Amino acid sequence: MAKEKSETLPVRISRILAERIISGQIEPGARLRQDHVAVEFGASHVPVREAFQRLEAQGLAVSEPRRGVRVAAFDLREVREVAEMRAALEVLALRHAGPHLTRAILDEAEEATRAGDNSPDVRAWEEANRRFHRLIVTPCAMPRLLAAIDDLHAASARFLFSAWRSDWEARTDHDHRAILAALRAGQVDEAAAILARHVQWIGSKPVRTAAGGTRDVFAIQG
Repeated sequence: MAKEKSETLPVRISRILAERIISGQIEPGARLRQDHVAVEFGASHVPVREAFQRLEAQGLAVSEPRRGVRVAAFDLREVREVAEMRAALEVLALRHAGPHLTRAILDEAEEATRAGDNSPDVRAWEEANRRFHRLIVTPCAMPRLLAAIDDLHAASARFLFSAWRSDWEARTDHDHRAILAALRAGQVDEAAAILARHVQWIGSKPVRTAAGGTRDVFAIQG
């Protein structure tokens, strides 16, 4: 509640719309109607335009001439780009975090991995997975780097929810356990190598569109 009260209206609008886009509640290609959003939030068009600009900066929306603002679509090339960026940035963060990782942090990361393995749905898995990754890189103490990684995880979540809103199957994350084993042994380079491979694992799945057809969607599953 305190967070919401401290937000400006454009930030609040963009945050709520971003959550809907990332969760798949608003599908890729859907039009974001300025007048509808303004009515929903009891706002003038000025903060709504600013909110749309924030969504564009996050890569969640695109402005098209004569077509207005739409939710950004994504393809395999974009998913690969995010995966490669995650690999580069998370490895950089882990190398800096390695010397500062304590047993307590690694125990907490192991707990997050167990939670992910037992997740009942994709949302719970994504939350546990993000927690694991965040725990092992946060000690790098590089806020700009961590903010960039957070943005990439939001993009990863959007890909994932688009593909696996249903039919989720629990899985054992052997990579997480291998990363933890290497970190416990002080082998940061080995952990970084496993992490780089792990976050570049991309899965695919056919899903139904709102129009009744099907399309292949791709997601980072690490």
